Amino acid sequence: MKTPGMAVFKQQNMEEFYEIGEELGSGQFAIVKRCREKSTGVEYAAKFIKKRQSRASRRGVRREEIEREVDILQQLQHPNIVALHDVYENRTDVVLILELVSGGELFDFLAQKESLSEEEATQFIKQILDGVQYLHSKRITHFDLKPENIMLLDRNVPLPRIKLIDFGLAHKLEAGADFKNIFGTPEFVAPEIVNYEPLGLEADMWSIGVITYILLSGASPFLGDTKQETLGNISAMNYDFDEELFSSTSELAKSFIRQLLEKDTRKRMTIQEALNHHWIKSCGPMEEDIATPEAEKKAEQLKTKRLKEYTIQCHSSMPQNNTYANFERFAHVAEDVSLMETGLSEVAGAHQTLQGDIDALLSIYNDKEAWYKEESETARKQLSQVRYEFRKVEATRRLLQADIKAIDASLESISGKYSQRQSKLDALRQELNSELQWLQEVMSSLHPEGANSSIHSGSLNTDVKQALLELLHQSCRRELCPEAKQPLTESG
Repeated sequence: MKTPGMAVFKQQNMEEFYEIGEELGSGQFAIVKRCREKSTGVEYAAKFIKKRQSRASRRGVRREEIEREVDILQQLQHPNIVALHDVYENRTDVVLILELVSGGELFDFLAQKESLSEEEATQFIKQILDGVQYLHSKRITHFDLKPENIMLLDRNVPLPRIKLIDFGLAHKLEAGADFKNIFGTPEFVAPEIVNYEPLGLEADMWSIGVITYILLSGASPFLGDTKQETLGNISAMNYDFDEELFSSTSELAKSFIRQLLEKDTRKRMTIQEALNHHWIKSCGPMEEDIATPEAEKKAEQLKTKRLKEYTIQCHSSMPQNNTYANFERFAHVAEDVSLMETGLSEVAGAHQTLQGDIDALLSIYNDKEAWYKEESETARKQLSQVRYEFRKVEATRRLLQADIKAIDASLESISGKYSQRQSKLDALRQELNSELQWLQEVMSSLHPEGANSSIHSGSLNTDVKQALLELLHQSCRRELCPEAKQPLTESG
């Protein structure tokens, strides 16, 4: 039994504490040897598990898988489950010190009998169910239930005790978490394992159905000539109850098998339903004396010849515990495919998101392009109008410049003419003044004395001045405005 406070993965040399004996069995990456604890003299089974030395290597078992097996075994303590006593580790191996199960395989034991009653069969199936019920109560699934892993503690007793061994594939299932994997022995795996679907406790119940079918008939329900054919038969539910094989088998037993070999995991019997099935419960002492046709049928002896042939064929054609050889590489491939599918799904989702973003950007671009075209057309029209108005203003400016130049030229011409007339006028005034002066002198010489002569002289001067002024004004007007020339009258 498990030692309280047991240290895990002890680094000491286990041979200092145990004497190693003969080999009891072997698998692909494990060897089981008999050993004896030096301090107590108690015999155990030492399971040497070869460690994988690198992640790239395919030889050996990954350390996390060994740790999982040890962790699960440390949680188990049941009469129908092998017990873990101690764990050691060295450079190449992890060594599990296990309870010694020396009675051999159940099927080998039964095959040595001449006949087998259904009552005897149900007593062994009931022990398997009890062990599995304990596992399932802890949410632990064995995932590798098969005849090689159903051992007897001691065959030299009236009713040997069943021991479930080899928890290398066992998993503790977390509530609400999907778990998928490809593992197990092809002949005994459930359809959900073959189809790489979420796994649960139901996988063990399918394996129990296959074991029961073989136990009662000596034939395997799904076994084909190749592993691929076997897996195809499982996925297609290709099995039946051959009349020759099951002629002595009760309907209750067939019902028990049918309800376990149910592809829909929701319809498959649970461990508690299997324990409560009439075929299992009828083996109890309270129902032994019930005289029913089914009970009579159950009392008939089943021939073990075919079971013996089956066990011989299994041992000769298939190595013990061939789980890793059959499925490890395929499991990695399935994991890689699953990762690729997840990656492709993410890429598809990203593509859809990206396509949506592109469509949105394209829509925005089209809207912007239409707006820019509209604005560009409006700006082009406005620019064209501005250019037209500019040309009009430029033409007007040129006309104004020409008019200004013409006005400037006219003003210069007028200014020149005005200067000339002004010069002539000044000359005329001077000449007139000279003439007036001369005239005054003449008048003075004509009237040298006397008042009357002064008066007459003054009035005469005035009349002469007035006449001269009018003559001057007329002369100036004719010079400035030639078109206004008027002929002088005799009076002027």
